Amino acid sequence: LQPAVSVGNVGQLAIDLVISTLDMTKVGYFYTDCLVPMVGNNPYATAEENSVELSINAEVYSLPSKKLVVLQIRSPFIKNKYRPFCEALLSWVKSSKCARVILLSSSHAYQRDDEQLLGTPLRYLLTPDLQKAVGGLMQELNWKEMEKVAAYPGINDAEKVLHIPGGGITKLLFTESCSTGIQMAVLLKFCSEGDNIPDAFALVNYLNEWLQLIKSEVNTSSQWKIPSSWRLLFGNGLPPALF
Repeated sequence: LQPAVSVGNVGQLAIDLVISTLDMTKVGYFYTDCLVPMVGNNPYATAEENSVELSINAEVYSLPSKKLVVLQIRSPFIKNKYRPFCEALLSWVKSSKCARVILLSSSHAYQRDDEQLLGTPLRYLLTPDLQKAVGGLMQELNWKEMEKVAAYPGINDAEKVLHIPGGGITKLLFTESCSTGIQMAVLLKFCSEGDNIPDAFALVNYLNEWLQLIKSEVNTSSQWKIPSSWRLLFGNGLPPALF
């Protein structure tokens, strides 16, 4: 499970909620020169004792009981480094024998076409190998697959292409997974820049409908544990720091 660095950082915020709620253990980091270097305090601190732990730009968390590994990305990509990162990531996925990859992403709401304006703002994509395994479940959940749009609107509406504006590495990672036989799902939400915490809750609830990471008859925001680092976001009135 990992985020794309996309509009509103919605995938990264949703991953924060997963790590915090499941109390996942940090097991390592993903070393790469494709991301802007950064270092900061523990974003999931629960007491003064663990608040001084450091975090970097790409870290790996694990929850063996659910056979779940999470890669959290905390900084933007360096220019022209999308492809090298995707190649390194997919190589790691293969060598680690990951059963499947789920990418949490977002896309610019204002660039939707008419069909995408209808119904829910949540969408999914499945690579052909994963479609065989879980395609029927997605239909049972009544999920909407990401629509393809006209390659040349107004000129040739018959030719359709996958278009994810604001999605960062999403399209590249998905198409590379299709061609290499990796089972990947993309879950995304159409949104705009701003206070994207509600978008993150919507996306993580969407994920939970499928994976049932936490048990709940009705998906609500209150069932997710908000990380202590979120107190600094958007003046949202979250509890003050524990340290």
